[in-house]
Amino acid sequence: MAFTFYGLLEACLLVVNAVAVLHEERFLSKIGWGTDQLAGFGEDRGTKHQVINLIHSVRTVMRIPLIFLNAVTIVLLLLMG
Repeated sequence: MAFTFYGLLEACLLVVNAVAVLHEERFLSKIGWGTDQLAGFGEDRGTKHQVINLIHSVRTVMRIPLIFLNAVTIVLLLLMG
C-alpha cells in the first residue's frame, strides 16, 4: 500500500477521533489530565496545561464536524474500495 495524501488525511482523522472519545472522568482524571488539574488564572501555563486545553477543545468543537467527516470517509471507502 502506497503512502498517499488521502492516507495521511485518514490517519489524522483517526487521531482526532481518538482524542474526541477520551472520557474525562474515566480516563483523563485518573492520569491527572482532567480539567480540574488546570492551573489557576494568572499562573504559568506549561505544556501539560496546553495539551489539556487542546483535548478539551477538540472534544467540544469537533463533535459535529467529526460526524460529517467520518460519514464522508466511510462513503469514500465503500465507493473506492
